[in-house]
Formats: sequence, C-alpha cells, structure tokens
Amino acid sequence: MKRCYSTLKKPLNSKNLRLFALESCKSMNQIKQTHAHLITTGLIVHPITANKLLKLLIASSFGSISHAHQLFDQIPKPDVFNFNTMIKAYALKPTSSHNSVRIFLSMVRVPGFLPNRYTFVFVFQACGNGLGVLEGEQIRVHALKTGLEDNLYVTNALIRMYGNWGLVDDARKVFDWSLDQDLYSWNIMIGGYVGSGELGRAKEMFEEMSERDVVSWSTMIAGYVQAGCFMEALDLFHEMLQTGPLPNEFTLASALSACSNLVALDQGRWIHVYIDKSEIKMNEQLLASLIDMYAKCGEIDLAAKVFHIEYGPKLKVWPWNAMIGGYAMHGKSREAIDLFEQMKVKNVSPNKVTFVALLNACSHGKLVEEGRAYFKSMASSYRIDPEIEHYGCMVDLLGRSGLLREAEDTVLNMPMAPDASIWGALLGACRIHKDVERGQRIGKIIKGLDSDHIGCHVLLANLYSGSRQWDEAKAVRQKIDAGGRKKTPGCSSIELNGMFHQFLVGDRSHPQTKQLYLFLDEMTAKLKNAGYVPEFGEVLLDIDDEEDRETALSKHSEKLAIAFGLINTPPGTAIRIVKNLRVCADCHEATKFISKVYNREIIVRDRIRYHHFRDGLCSCKDYW
Repeated sequence: MKRCYSTLKKPLNSKNLRLFALESCKSMNQIKQTHAHLITTGLIVHPITANKLLKLLIASSFGSISHAHQLFDQIPKPDVFNFNTMIKAYALKPTSSHNSVRIFLSMVRVPGFLPNRYTFVFVFQACGNGLGVLEGEQIRVHALKTGLEDNLYVTNALIRMYGNWGLVDDARKVFDWSLDQDLYSWNIMIGGYVGSGELGRAKEMFEEMSERDVVSWSTMIAGYVQAGCFMEALDLFHEMLQTGPLPNEFTLASALSACSNLVALDQGRWIHVYIDKSEIKMNEQLLASLIDMYAKCGEIDLAAKVFHIEYGPKLKVWPWNAMIGGYAMHGKSREAIDLFEQMKVKNVSPNKVTFVALLNACSHGKLVEEGRAYFKSMASSYRIDPEIEHYGCMVDLLGRSGLLREAEDTVLNMPMAPDASIWGALLGACRIHKDVERGQRIGKIIKGLDSDHIGCHVLLANLYSGSRQWDEAKAVRQKIDAGGRKKTPGCSSIELNGMFHQFLVGDRSHPQTKQLYLFLDEMTAKLKNAGYVPEFGEVLLDIDDEEDRETALSKHSEKLAIAFGLINTPPGTAIRIVKNLRVCADCHEATKFISKVYNREIIVRDRIRYHHFRDGLCSCKDYW
C-alpha cells in the first residue's frame, strides 16, 4: 500500500500528547477522530504517537487490527517499535500470522534498518502459530545474519516455534546449543515434549531441573492428564503440594480433570475446599473444571449448586458447556435444554462443544424433535457448521430412537465422508433394535473402511446373540479369534479410602479374591430369590452350557467391583463404579436388583453415561 506523507510537521511535546489524550478514547469513532487529527496536525510522522494509537487500536475491545494496519501504512518512516507492534498483533492470530512475516520482510528490505530481539520473538511466534517450517527457517537465517540467534529471548522463541511444529528434536538441538538458558527455556522445552506426547522425555527434563516454578509443575501435570495418566497426574500434584510452589488456577484445573476421570470424589472435594481457603482466583475455566468434576463423579446436584449459586455470573461458554454436558451424562435432558435456553437469554454464545453436549442430552432423553431443531439451528442461527461429531450425535439420537432408516439417510447425506465410528453408531442401533439385515450390510461397510475394526465384529456378534442367532454369533467370534485380535476387556474400578481398586472380567488378582467370589455366589442366590433372571444376550459365545453362561455373567467386572464395595463399606454407603465400556444388559438388570436387595445407591459411570440405581430402578429408565 502507498504510504501517505503529510506536509505538516509540528514538534512533539507533552502538551500535544495531553491534547490528543489517546488513552481516553472510549469508542472506534473517537479513535478515528484522533487518527484524523494526527494526520491534519502532522503528528502522524512521530512514531511514538503513532505507536500509542496502534496499540490502542489493537488492544482495545472496540479496536480493529485492519484499521491499525491502515494507520501503520500512513506512517512515513515507521521505527522498529511500530513494526514490532504490528508483527506482534498478527502473530497472536493464527489465521493472519502470515501478515507478520510480510511486515517483517518489508522491514528488512529497508536499507540500514535492523530488527531487534523482540522482532524475532514475535515473528517466530507467528511462524509457530500458523505457518510452515520454510518461513521459520528463512527468518532464522535473518536472525543469524544480525547476530541475534544466540540471544536468550530469540533462542526461547525458536525452541517454542519448533515445539509448536512438533519438531521436538530440532527444539532440543536449539536448547542444547544455546549459550544461555533460563527457567523459561526449560519450561518451553518440557511443554514441547508434552505437546508431542513424549512424557518420558518431559519427565526426564523435569527431574533434571535445578529450579522449578508453578509453570514447570503445571505443565507436567497437564501432560499426564492429556495422556490419560490420571493417577500419575494426581501423584505429581500431591508431590507439588509437599515440596513445590503453591498451585495456581491452571494447576488445579488439571488436577480436577484427573479427579473427574478417576471419579475421585473425595480428592475433588478436597481441591474445592483448597480453592476456597487459599482464595485461588476462580476463572471460568477452573469453574468449568470444578463443575465437570462433580458431574463426572456422580454428584450432579453439587455440580448444579456450584454452577447456579457459587462464584457469580458466568460470562464465558466453558462453565455452561460443563453443566449442559453434566446434565446430558446423567440423563437429565430437560434440564440441559432449559440451561441452554438460559444461556441464550444471558447472551452467552454457544460453540461446537455446546451442541455436542446438547445433542447428547437429546439422545439420552429420546427427544428427537428437539434434537432435529437444535441440529438445524447450528448453521441457521449460530453460523456453526456441524462437524462429524455432531452428525454422530444425530445418528445416535435417531438410531437409538428406532428411526434406523432416517439415521442411515443422515449418514449417507453428510457433507463429509462418514468414518467407521459413524457407521459404528448406526450398527450399535441395529443391535439395540435387532435389525440383523441392516446390521449385516453396515458391518460390511465398516469392514471395507477398516478391516481390523474389532468393535464392528463385536457389535455384529452381539447383534446376532441378542437375536438368539447363536451359530452366526459364534462364527463372528471365531473370525475375531482366528485374526489374533482381542476386544478391549471390560474393566471396572472403585475408590476406597483414597485407593483405586480395578477389576477385569473373571479377575482373580485381587487380595480379597476368595472372599469376593464367595460373596458373589451368595449375592447371585439372593438376586434370583428376588426375581432376577440372567440375560444371556452378550455372554461369551463359546460357552454352550446355560449354567456355565450364567457363571460367566456373574464374573463381569462391574459385579466384582460392586461386590468389593458391598463387602468393604458400611451399610447405606453409596457405591461408585467406573467402567471403561458400555454396561451390558445383564449387569444393568442385576445392578437394579442389587440396589433393592442390599438397600444401596449404586452409581455407575460407563463409556456412554451415568446410571443411578436406587430401590430397583435406574435413572436411565432402561434407555441407554
């Protein structure tokens, strides 16, 4: 763009600055008036004044980066601060980070004009955020030519850039070759390893550090959570409390996430108390983590209390998403919808995660019309294009409601190619509604997409066995065995006195195994006397004898975990179980009887949702 040169030049002094009162601008109109005044008085030629206006345009809520760029183009001789301000502004926006490089290149073309260390920090940030390796390597050459590559700030920016690209070996080379390193250097290198999933190397560096700050600890704890190593995350969090710095809101959000996934309610409650007593700043992401923890630990009423009563107004979307998702997980579909409507009244804009939670709520509540309407509103009302996760929710909603043809049409009319998980949702619906013909056809499609998809074969086998087609089911199972593939084993866990006890199907590794199996025999007899009849639909298919099938059912992991809870907790204590798979029909029926016979509340979180068993009934109303 051609630069605008003013013929008016006046000396810059404090009186002029007070006259323009840049900091007092409260609207875009005032900024534009100030901009015009700078041009007409000639003060646009003074980089300091122009830079104040540039920063105001970029940083204020009513500003505009495009207007800032126009102002930048009107500065006859911008200085390095003007260039750095614009490079930094674009670097913070991944979608426009290429503009940072363009401005940098125009800067280095000016004869005798040299970038400083901050220039390279900002432009390397832009490259790491949105550009490719080529641009970053080219700019690194410029840093070398100017003698700034060994500067600590520039080195750290290079490490972060390579880490953002996932090139952790290149980042480590820069780290090892650097003449100077500070705590920030170590932290960003550890963050690079964590982001690339190399937790072992991250932990090695963490252990080598002579000094650690809250960022060091928080990065490692978040890394364990992201990798699904929730026990390790909590162990490190406890170590931090004993030997490290005080945790901040980001540390605590990660620790709460670990509690959520482990259903470690007692530890989650302790963190909640710690937040209040330590007067930790409650930002909306930490609030969302707290709500999510209570919801995923089975305490949906406590989650609602935290959301509705504590910590003031919720202006960001994250706490709303956590609460809507919590209601969905607990089968409280109407409450989820009501909360979404409140969200609209409060002018909080939903995002893609909001609609995943909302559509899941509709699916768990069999609210087909509401689900259709919300799915349609994504594009029409909120300009959010549905992604494959949203289509998956719709297929699940329609399929579980028995609208298998409409569900299949939805898959066929998706704007993106359906993957195996989408077809798998439809195959699961065929299993529920015993549509063998459609299930066989969809099974072939899934095997065409992924011939090693073990879940497809298991669903087909369960579809056949649920329809009492034992020979067909057995043939599918034999194909699985012949291929040397194994389905994910069912695993259930229960927390007792801060320790987690895990059980697999038929598990005999627990120290209380003998007592457990004796109790299981006694429990099964009591359930039968109360009217329980085993459901053989998904039992192991290589067992021909009905009595042996019944024995196999009694050894399912959640029954072992429930038996452990009944043995080791006082009467009346609620039992909380987490299972990695969808609860099977027989265990669901048996747990209803257990809750009535033993007068216990049993809370089970499976892969799909929460089940609250009380007095012989389940909160899902047998629809899951």
